[in-house]
Amino acid sequence: MIAERADCIVVGAGPAGLTAALYMARYRRRVLVLHDVSARALRIPLTHNAPGFPGGISGPDLIARMTRHAESYGASVREACIVKAMHDGEIFRVQSQTGENWHARTLILATGLHLNQIPLEHGVHEAAIRSGVLRYCPICDAYEHTDRKIGVIGCDTQGGNEAMFLRRYTDDITLIPCSYADLSERERKSLTDAGIRIVRQAAAKCTASGDSLSVELANGERLIFDVVYPALGVRPRTELAEALGLATDDSGCLDPQTPFETQIPGLYSAGDIVEGLDQINVAISHGAIAATKAHNWLRELDGECLPTDAGH
Repeated sequence: MIAERADCIVVGAGPAGLTAALYMARYRRRVLVLHDVSARALRIPLTHNAPGFPGGISGPDLIARMTRHAESYGASVREACIVKAMHDGEIFRVQSQTGENWHARTLILATGLHLNQIPLEHGVHEAAIRSGVLRYCPICDAYEHTDRKIGVIGCDTQGGNEAMFLRRYTDDITLIPCSYADLSERERKSLTDAGIRIVRQAAAKCTASGDSLSVELANGERLIFDVVYPALGVRPRTELAEALGLATDDSGCLDPQTPFETQIPGLYSAGDIVEGLDQINVAISHGAIAATKAHNWLRELDGECLPTDAGH
């Protein structure tokens, strides 16, 4: 199959990838966005953190607007599950699950992450997110749950820190072990002093309704919350980056410098795969930086910049 060529391929169509595509298109570059319809933003019922939308905007609406915006300047956005990425020194090559191939001189990876979720049937899980009784990002939406009854699943340092963060918004927080409590005595005292209830029994089963989520403990006790935040971590989707030779840290993320440059000329990253704050606005910034760096690298390669004068 003959591979299609572009100046830049962007893998991922979340806020990071679509911003990169917009910038590259406005730099009059031929840019191709390839995505598998798995952008985390598509699962957001309503975000109030996007500047310019004081009434909030849904994730699907935001992604649709960003897609139309990028396409209006000539970006091509296509659905494809990319499973391979290669670099031969001059050209980046990506291949889809169905065997389609694309080539480009630059590559921006904006592949996002997977959430570690509580065990609920998929339809029930997504309905619980839409109704607001199940949330995964306190930074995104804790404000909307001010003075509510909140449960945090994950009784370790991460869960404890999440409960402490949420304490600013409500005085009714319960911390529940996922399997067993893994807190030091010092951490436990800090949580107790902050007024956070810590239960000993592990969560055994979760049940969602339209306006609450109940957690059944291992001893049969049932706790009902207005909203539950699982603090179970995430899995950055860095398989393509690692296949190309980029290193990840202990949490599986890429170095914060990778939107600016990597050890592979022409390769950049953006969004939630980069170590830092997993927020729409940060992803947008990464996308703008990566696209601008990629464009300027191509300009230098093609002799479109003034020569460096060693005498100055």
